[in-house]
Amino acid sequence: MLLSNPWLLGVLINGLLLVIALFLPRKALTTEGLFHAFGLGVLLWGCLGWQGYAVMMAYFLLGTGVTYVGRDIKEARGIAEKRSGTRGPANLWGSAFVAAVCAVGYAFFPHPLWQLGYVASMSTKLADTMASEVGKAYGQTTYLITNLQLVPPGTEGAVSLEGTTAGIVGAIVLACLGWLVGLIGVPQDLLLCVGAAFIATNLESVIGATLQSRWHWLTNEVVNAINTCLGATIAVGLQLLVSR
Repeated sequence: MLLSNPWLLGVLINGLLLVIALFLPRKALTTEGLFHAFGLGVLLWGCLGWQGYAVMMAYFLLGTGVTYVGRDIKEARGIAEKRSGTRGPANLWGSAFVAAVCAVGYAFFPHPLWQLGYVASMSTKLADTMASEVGKAYGQTTYLITNLQLVPPGTEGAVSLEGTTAGIVGAIVLACLGWLVGLIGVPQDLLLCVGAAFIATNLESVIGATLQSRWHWLTNEVVNAINTCLGATIAVGLQLLVSR
């Protein structure tokens, strides 16, 4: 049966979602971004099935939704996301490139470590997004991670208790979903994803505070890719270490 082919099913489902999204009055992605999302969705469905697709879709919905949390506050401070939070291809691949590599790696060389890396990378990205968006809106006291000096919300490398807590919650939610759909096990894999997300998100803050303003090529999208790569690498590395 044709629908038993995951690649064909991926094309059909993502094609339907693309058509619907193109006619929505308000879009989370630019038109070009929607076509890139179509390609990413087909890739994930073909390589990891509906399970991998569900994790990415959960990140997209939660990550998009949290950008609207406290939006009036962030707009008043001038630190809201550009284009009212609408993402383009660069934003998409900055967030999902490492996950896509893990998915392709699993398709060609099936091993649970690719699945762990996939879930860890997306847990890291949701943790980063939630920490940033909640911290910018509701962070009562914001510190620069490198020297703990008080800085305004939205400063590169700034952290707050509220944002950090939201980030941990985001990592737990996505890691739990990864477990529920069978991509990772518990409790070890789940804890590794959450721990790796916490470490990687804080390392990203260090990069933002020290290097991003110095190197013009180190855009937010590049930093996001580094962040997710760190999350995946840390989780896989710790798994290899504890399983020795």
